[in-house]
Amino acid sequence: MKRKVIISKTAEKKLEKLFEYLTEKWSEKIKIEFIQKLDHNIEIIRNQPEIFPESKKGKKLRRCVITKQTTLYYRFNSKRINVVTIFDTRQNPNKLDSGI
Repeated sequence: MKRKVIISKTAEKKLEKLFEYLTEKWSEKIKIEFIQKLDHNIEIIRNQPEIFPESKKGKKLRRCVITKQTTLYYRFNSKRINVVTIFDTRQNPNKLDSGI
């Protein structure tokens, strides 16, 4: 059974900012390639949510590296995948704690 994917407001805002950045500083093509990687990883999470390692940042929180600059954090149960946040790894790691 495929789980429903729920994206938090925090993750939505961070994705919007990331998409804007990719379009403005790089190109539409780079943005599309990132979206394809994101979709691919979400599909993996949907089918095998336990495949990615648990994070040390929170209880039952898992992390999926989308690109070397971007990590997705999520939790799951038998019915849902909750995307908690998207983190730009170039930021101060202490900022992640406030996003979870």
